Amino acid sequence: MTEFLSKLGLGSGQFGLDRPPLRGRPAKAEVGDILEVAARARLGVFDLAGRSPQAELDIGEVMPRPQPFKVCISTVRPDRGADLVEAEARAALARLGVEQAECIFVPTASELFGPHGQAMWNRLRALKDAGVTRKIGISVFASDDPLGLARRFRPDVVQAPASLLDQRLLIDGTLAAIAGLGMEVHLRSIFLNGLLLLPPDRAPSHLKAAATRISRARRLIAEGKSDPLQAALGFALSRPEASAVLVGVASARELNAVVAAAASPPPDLDWDDMAIDDPAALDPRAWARL
Repeated sequence: MTEFLSKLGLGSGQFGLDRPPLRGRPAKAEVGDILEVAARARLGVFDLAGRSPQAELDIGEVMPRPQPFKVCISTVRPDRGADLVEAEARAALARLGVEQAECIFVPTASELFGPHGQAMWNRLRALKDAGVTRKIGISVFASDDPLGLARRFRPDVVQAPASLLDQRLLIDGTLAAIAGLGMEVHLRSIFLNGLLLLPPDRAPSHLKAAATRISRARRLIAEGKSDPLQAALGFALSRPEASAVLVGVASARELNAVVAAAASPPPDLDWDDMAIDDPAALDPRAWARL
């Protein structure tokens, strides 16, 4: 099981540094505890997609030292030119107290096809050559033609959504083909924004059409003597295509539960029977990104 746990990575999307304190505690203190748990569990990748300068400063202040993670960041929009893309990447690393990024991601594939997209990509290649980052990558959605993007731009890493419920890029072989090109695949949204963890009667109204399939998946998980958290993690971590599996948590308690579940043997379940195809449930615009 150590092999599976070594794939586990942390995303910062639920840290809540811009929201009211959790249980009366300062958000920065909670983030510090999360990072300490992640460091003790030897989580590898730490993805800071879409963070603000103040959040980066806060995270930098509570980052364990020596810094134990492979830190990934994302670019700013390229509209104001490649010089700003580079300046902001360097500034983000400085705020975090990180000497070298593991990967710098283009956060949305559409930016590569705008008037400044190629210049941004060329600058990211230059930053890799200069040692500012070890790798460059693209964050994609299923509708972005991820394999076509991978073949055209040849990133080192592709970050994509996949989960027990959303198996589209696994079923059609896209992620296996990308991995076969020698690129890393980082899975995100493995809980499909918590949908599998919610009781069906608490699913948002626009997802009622998927409630029957979700109920069935939860029943199969229970019959397999597992729980939704362990099943979601077991599915994602056991995927041979994935080199990293990112989870988002809002507290150290949540991360402790995730680490414990990830360290357990994956349940023996019929994964294929749990996928859903409801467009509303799988539409990224219907959910905040995890």
